[in-house]
Amino acid sequence: MPAFNFRDKIKTLKRLLELREAWRWEGKTVVFTNGVFDLLHAGHVQSLEKARSLGDILVVGLNSDASARRLGKGPGRPINAWKDRAAVLSALACVDAVVAFGEDTPAELLSRLKPDVLTKGADYRKSEVAGRQYAGKVALIPLAPGRSTTGIIEKISRLARRRA
Repeated sequence: MPAFNFRDKIKTLKRLLELREAWRWEGKTVVFTNGVFDLLHAGHVQSLEKARSLGDILVVGLNSDASARRLGKGPGRPINAWKDRAAVLSALACVDAVVAFGEDTPAELLSRLKPDVLTKGADYRKSEVAGRQYAGKVALIPLAPGRSTTGIIEKISRLARRRA
């Protein structure tokens, strides 16, 4: 049996849309979520696993580096390049496909993918979720308290300042 290559989960939009059609014919429920996923942490994993539990297939829309920079997350962000962020996400068992998007929101991608379920963190209101009109339903997932990439970066910065 050949070894599994996690990079096989990284899809072009064209290939993802072909797969979406096959999944539709197979009656599979497609769940979509998106984000930067810069420094993957337990809160991300918890959210992704919850999203995956809502259907048969989990597709993760991953902000391009330029898109992530425009979100204003802070200087030097994203820390990890898209290729590396995609590799880490695709290595998770709960993730079935990773696809890039370069816009500020995944609305254009969602207009083509038309997932059955669209998930976002519960820090959003359903009315604020970009592309919600293209999904069968929107599900908000509770955030893990005290878990954030920004918090990790701040902790590292504090530790570095103490050692300097």
